Formats: sequence, structure tokens, C-alpha cells
Amino acid sequence: MFRLLAAAAIALSSFSAAAQQVAGVFSKGRTHFVVSGGTGYAFDESYFVLGIGASYYLIDGLNVGLHFESWSGADPGMTKITPSLTYVFHQVPTFKPYVGAFYRRTNIERLDDLDSLGGRAGVYIQAARNAFIGLGAVYESYLDCNKTTYRSCDSTYAEVSLTFAF
Repeated sequence: MFRLLAAAAIALSSFSAAAQQVAGVFSKGRTHFVVSGGTGYAFDESYFVLGIGASYYLIDGLNVGLHFESWSGADPGMTKITPSLTYVFHQVPTFKPYVGAFYRRTNIERLDDLDSLGGRAGVYIQAARNAFIGLGAVYESYLDCNKTTYRSCDSTYAEVSLTFAF
């Protein structure tokens, strides 16, 4: 009986270790930090966009995140806060596809705040041991959008990110 229990414990621990290896940096309990930057376009103006965020993996592949962006260099200035939920297909060996959904609150100087919902999809490509470059596409739909103030109430755009996993 002892041998059977010992064999079962060894089998379960090796299964758990194998699952941890498959999920790797996308496994339960891991934290990722994201730095983003680039340009954005709104109100017929070009902006310099800087962002920072973090995500935490609730289970292998599934994370909850929070991201902050500052849009500067044009008028009006903006900040954005984005909670999100993303699933990374960690089982794929060479690159890691992801899909996700988010809610965003945008604060625009001298205008009412704007809420939006969106989805994203893309891939993570490993750049270093614990660093990944994310390349993807985003669709965002603005809620209670006033077409007299905004040209469009939804948008599609590319996203590029650099993620550090710990």
C-alpha cells in the first residue's frame, strides 16, 4: 500500500512539474510587468503615449491586469486606466497567441470622461529568458459616445508591448 501511495505521489508531482514547464512564465501565480510607448492619434492631433501596467496569472494562461497610459504632446491631454482579462495559449511551443477583453476609463481634459469596452488578439514572441514582445490588434467601442464631439465611436488599432515576467 505504501508503495502504491508513493508511486501516486511521484506521478502527481511529475505531472505538476510538467504542467509548470508547459505554462512557464504564463503559469499560475506569475506576475508580468508591461511597458508600452509610441504614438496615438485623437482629435486631429498626434500624441506621445507612455504606458505601464501589471498582470497576475490566476491560473495557467489566464491573467487579470491593470494598465495606465498618459497621452501628451497635444491638446487635450488624456489619461487612460484599463483593467483587463487575457488568456495566453501557453501550450504553443514557438510563440504564444493571446486573446483578451478590457474595460477602459479615459479622462480627457475639459471633456466628460469616456468609457469603452474592447477586445484584443495577438502573439507574444520570446525576446529573452523572461521578456516577451507582444504584437496584436485591438478593437475598442466607446460607450455613450457623442458623435458631435467624436468622429467615430469605435476604433481598431495595432498594439506593440514589451512584457517582463517574474
